[in-house]
Amino acid sequence: MRDEAAHDYVIVGAGSAGCVLAARLGADPGTSVLLLEAGRDDAVRAISVPAAFSTLFRTEVDWDHRTRAQDRLDGRELYWPAGKVLGGGSSINAMVYIRGNAADYDGWRARGLDGWGHRDVLPYFRRSEDNTRGADAHHGTGGPLAVSDLRDRHPLSEAFLAAAEAAGLAANPDFNGPRQEGVGFYQATVRRGRRDGTARAFLRPAARRRNLTVRTRATVRRVVVEHGRAVGVSAELDGRAREFRARREVILAAGAIGSPRLLLLSGIGPAAELAALGIPVVADSPQVGRNLQDHLTIGAGWEVRGIRTLESALRPANVLRYAGARRGPLASHVVEAGGFVAAGDAPPHLQLHAAPVLFDNHGLTPPPCPGFTIGVSLLTPESRGKITLRSADPADAPVIDPCYGTGPTDLARLVDGLELVIGIGTARPLNRHFGALYALAGTDRGTLERWTRARADTLYHPVGTCAMGTVVDAALRVTGVDGLRVCDASVMPVIPRGNTNAPTIMIAERAADLIRG
Repeated sequence: MRDEAAHDYVIVGAGSAGCVLAARLGADPGTSVLLLEAGRDDAVRAISVPAAFSTLFRTEVDWDHRTRAQDRLDGRELYWPAGKVLGGGSSINAMVYIRGNAADYDGWRARGLDGWGHRDVLPYFRRSEDNTRGADAHHGTGGPLAVSDLRDRHPLSEAFLAAAEAAGLAANPDFNGPRQEGVGFYQATVRRGRRDGTARAFLRPAARRRNLTVRTRATVRRVVVEHGRAVGVSAELDGRAREFRARREVILAAGAIGSPRLLLLSGIGPAAELAALGIPVVADSPQVGRNLQDHLTIGAGWEVRGIRTLESALRPANVLRYAGARRGPLASHVVEAGGFVAAGDAPPHLQLHAAPVLFDNHGLTPPPCPGFTIGVSLLTPESRGKITLRSADPADAPVIDPCYGTGPTDLARLVDGLELVIGIGTARPLNRHFGALYALAGTDRGTLERWTRARADTLYHPVGTCAMGTVVDAALRVTGVDGLRVCDASVMPVIPRGNTNAPTIMIAERAADLIRG
């Protein structure tokens, strides 16, 4: 069944990028925008509570993906959460606001992607921001997205910074400022103690406009292409097959898993693979689904003596404090402090994450005691994976193979980072609070290598599967099909050094200008 009213733009996916794009394009009253989201609305109480983010995993607001067994990680199939809700990942993530390094974007420009150098993208980062620190050359105010400092800092997070400095790392009060290297507190997308994801910050104010239509629980099955041009999408809504037409463009914003999957189901991808699945080839695009990158992370935890950590967040007094003033442990975004570590004069290659709680199994395992976790992730992985289809059936989950550890030095560099983490944990400012290591049997190199293969996991940053320069051009237009763009983390050619939510929002901000010409 064809939807009667066509729209100028049909956007697939109301995640971090889709909400931004819908709000920006819909600002023109002469333009009609349809935003389709497979998940539900974001009226879930736990979404707004920063410390509760991990309680959203494996619920109805999570796609609950699984990877293929990873040979270099003891044959484990890893759990990959992804937001299936308005706001997407920005509604279920840990809210850390990191842009990456200036060298990341200058590296994109060096690949021939004009308009994506650091000087080009900085104004788009600033445009989104309403930073509580005020406006300057690096930061903006008055934008839709709150970027704020933690209201109540846990004393162990303060001790972590002192320990990291004792271990030789420099203090850095602003990772999104003149330099990235060093340790400090993270800013977060939190407004007065509540999560401020893209659904709340961008979409909710824009949803009042008559020219913007938002449909939730609308599962898009494929892009409709006629005579080489994308003219709409085929979807399932309210149990019925529907077709939504686009007068100008179809824009995929379904993320690094969803967007390549939709291209492949629509016949846009490696011709031989599509033909083998019985999918008619619309455009032979060999790199669709390739170039998958993620930040692999490993950590160590310690039991804590004599001080309560975030395991006590749900004590009645803390619940009342949060309900009344939006303060206390429930207002913590958990990963309170961290930093970036470089070798010599090169940009950072490791990121640190410090949390005043034993964060195990994605936070799904309740902490058995007060504890503290320090994680480290590899910012510059050499490994490259891929997203492929199991079949031509849109109901089948995609095959996710990140190929972790296949880069020749990835695991060794991650173990180096783990050694650094343990050194920080044994420094005086922290070790006077710490008891035994949690679950880790020793600290020799062999034990740490085995621990890494048995425990390393995703940092929830998949990117690159519809990369600029191969699948889309620098204006995010899909090669070989007119009227079709991709706008999300999948277009990143190389993963940035840091959390990927802020860069995804920046991409959507710039995409809105590119689309409007």
